[in-house]
Amino acid sequence: MGLKMKKSAVIAVITTSIVLVTQFVYANTREPGSSDDPIVTMSYVEQRIEQLKFYVDQNKSNNTGGSSAPTFEVVELKAGQSLIASASTEIILRGGTALAIDSQLGGLSNVTAARDIRRNEQIPANHLIIVPRDDGRGVRASTNTILMVRGGYIISN
Repeated sequence: MGLKMKKSAVIAVITTSIVLVTQFVYANTREPGSSDDPIVTMSYVEQRIEQLKFYVDQNKSNNTGGSSAPTFEVVELKAGQSLIASASTEIILRGGTALAIDSQLGGLSNVTAARDIRRNEQIPANHLIIVPRDDGRGVRASTNTILMVRGGYIISN
């Protein structure tokens, strides 16, 4: 082998070594899965999946059981009693008869019939009624009445 050939072989080995060392140093300074190193390993993917499962399980358990949304409460009114509701309270008449108590700003929202119920109008049975504001709106029992109520309220005589 000639001297020229040996020089070329040594230069090739040195160049290859420098490239390999540079790539090794570059690869070891990057966080796997980061934007600098988008190639990830299977163990990284599995770790992220386990973290996601844990997050979903935590949020699912927080949204069930005792921490669920308030449920309807059965409320019985005697004839002449009134239920004055807070804003966003939902009312369903299940038995008896009751009349609407409105305010200067409007009546009760009958979501089932898509209409407003005004003062002294009869509340229809089994219709979902929503009280839009906390301004004295509610229902007055004409007879002994059974209501389902979700939300805040007070009963007065």
